[in-house]
Amino acid sequence: MPHVEIRIGGRSFEVACQDGEEQFLHAAAAMLDTEAAALSSQIGRMPESRMLLMAGLMLADKTAGLEDRLREAETRTAEALAELTRLKENPQKVEVPIVPASVTETLAELAARAESLADEIEERVDS
Repeated sequence: MPHVEIRIGGRSFEVACQDGEEQFLHAAAAMLDTEAAALSSQIGRMPESRMLLMAGLMLADKTAGLEDRLREAETRTAEALAELTRLKENPQKVEVPIVPASVTETLAELAARAESLADEIEERVDS
């Protein structure tokens, strides 16, 4: 079982861990050290046990906040997946009206007649 030396709040600690977990231990110690450094800069020197307790509580508070956000994200994800499933099971049909060619031709004939009548009226007015 390897022993790893970590530094938290300017103090060294030797900690045992399982083989292969050294990197995780260093990462966890770095997080705890960050909180301890913040405490030391705000409060100053304090007993080791109090510093570790306060730093641990600060990390626990951050973790609780992240867990709340994770639960919210999981709830939103579940709702979105349910909506997606509902839409896949009951797709909405969108109908786009298509103008038949015969209607288009009839409208073109009416426009031509209207233009012809307009031309005829203009000729009568001009004469």
